[in-house]
Amino acid sequence: MDQQTRIELEAAAFRRLRQHLSERTDVQNVDLMNVAGFCRNCLSRWYQEEAQKRDVAMSEAEAREAFYGMPYDVWRSMYQTDAADTQKADLAKADPAH
Repeated sequence: MDQQTRIELEAAAFRRLRQHLSERTDVQNVDLMNVAGFCRNCLSRWYQEEAQKRDVAMSEAEAREAFYGMPYDVWRSMYQTDAADTQKADLAKADPAH
């Protein structure tokens, strides 16, 4: 496989992941963190970091909006629920920095 095809496939897979997560609003970020060690915010941060490596100015808010498809505060008000104590405890075990 040539490099351009690989890049296109990787980009398409990322878009599908982003679309899948946008459709699965029932899956909370804390659940993703507890199970996979990353969440939507991580993906948007990685997106921002890669933009910055390419000298593309992008704020955290812009990166989140690019990933969430809407301003982050809007997404949170529509879909985010308060984490249960068990979810918080699991997150503390899985990622003490959070």
